[in-house]
Amino acid sequence: MRALSVLVPLALIATTLPAFAGTIAIEGRGEVRAAPDMATINSGVTTQGATAREALDANTAAMSELIAALKESGIEARDIQTSGFSVNPNYVYSDARDELGYSKPPKINGYQVSNSVTVVVRDLEELGSILDRSVTVGANTVNGVSSSVADPSELLDEARKLAFDNARDKAELYADAADVKLGDLEQISERQDFNAPQPYPMYARAEMADAAPVPVEAGEMSFAITVNVTWDLNNSTD
Repeated sequence: MRALSVLVPLALIATTLPAFAGTIAIEGRGEVRAAPDMATINSGVTTQGATAREALDANTAAMSELIAALKESGIEARDIQTSGFSVNPNYVYSDARDELGYSKPPKINGYQVSNSVTVVVRDLEELGSILDRSVTVGANTVNGVSSSVADPSELLDEARKLAFDNARDKAELYADAADVKLGDLEQISERQDFNAPQPYPMYARAEMADAAPVPVEAGEMSFAITVNVTWDLNNSTD
């Protein structure tokens, strides 16, 4: 009788628990699109000179004008950062050979100095005029323009909700087809996928100084989250 008093409660408990049927792992994706609210420009000046000093002096003067023009356009000092500087000789190669038949080494024919800054534009309506003004005061290289959203946290949170809903809907569909029920949530992992407009190069020319402001289209950006979610599966009970 003592053994029976132990076995009967265990049997009763077993009948109240759903039978475990394994797990299901599902991938879900959520995407939110939004217009960018800021842009980043990489702009600069490249100058030539007979000597490194001459090229540098010309570059310094032009870069000073460029930075002053950017600040006059409303760009704050914190949004202007030097991103590249180089001094390089210009080599001239010759087909001439020495008395032993070897090619003669190249000769230096002047120097080139390049200086570039990365500029953050927080008012996209001013982007075209800033590009135009930069070229006007001497910027002869604009290596790229890229758009972004200053604070994408709310957009990403919305994408997370959509991604989880997508995963759950698919999991429920599979569970119903297999005649089982979704049980406890076991695991969630995510991956972020940013699909921003690609930076595009712009090569400045001197004749652009008298041209109309540069036309710029911001477009939209995609903020996507992919989640992997795992649930327990329980045998369906009527």
